[in-house]
Amino acid sequence: MWQSHRQTTNGDQPLLDQFPIARHWAPAHPDRIQLYSLPTPNGVKVSIALEELGLPYEVHRIDFAKDEQKSEAFRSLNPNGKIPAMIDIDGPNGQPIGLFESGTILHYLADKTGRLLPDDRARRWEAIAWLHFQVGGIGPMFCQVGYFNIFAGKEIDDPRPLDRYVSEARRLLGVLDERLADGPWIMGADYSIADIATLGWIRNLITFYEARELVDFDAFEYLPGWLDRWLARPAVQRGLNIPARPET
Repeated sequence: MWQSHRQTTNGDQPLLDQFPIARHWAPAHPDRIQLYSLPTPNGVKVSIALEELGLPYEVHRIDFAKDEQKSEAFRSLNPNGKIPAMIDIDGPNGQPIGLFESGTILHYLADKTGRLLPDDRARRWEAIAWLHFQVGGIGPMFCQVGYFNIFAGKEIDDPRPLDRYVSEARRLLGVLDERLADGPWIMGADYSIADIATLGWIRNLITFYEARELVDFDAFEYLPGWLDRWLARPAVQRGLNIPARPET
């Protein structure tokens, strides 16, 4: 965790002006963290972490219907054209920093605040390993379940793609269920960024992707209670709806 040496300007030049994305989505509160996101499983990782940590931030909704994530302004911060992305005006040594990739942002916020990771260095790295377990396994595999179960892939007559990804999703859930035998959270008593990264994807798998029965979710011993504990957290309830969906 570093000490704040925050500056809001560089001479007469606001520090956020160096980021083209901030010129396109003009901040109302330039002294706050700027979050560019949607309430997707990856997007809510960051909003939930910010809510848990109580850090002041301003959110900007990136409209997928308008392909805003592919715009030059957005890709100036994330060349990969994916949400979430973030600018912290109070970065290392008091200098602003722009970040993308949800796992990286979670790790950064935990490091910045000294929270949401165990204090013990060995356990800290263990939690980071579980974070990467989500990023490299759960996210990609669960996405494929969704694609072949409810999106365009469901039109494919061959059942093998869906069967393959459902089987792998079930296996990954089994790894987590076994881990949770040791405590209420992935790191035992310590609620961490590993939980924040993972639980939103599981919620999405069994609700939006309509795969609760496909993966036999309720047959797992520990996963349903883990999900319920997470959903009961006030910061989670707030973060799941940030940025708010537009009224229709």
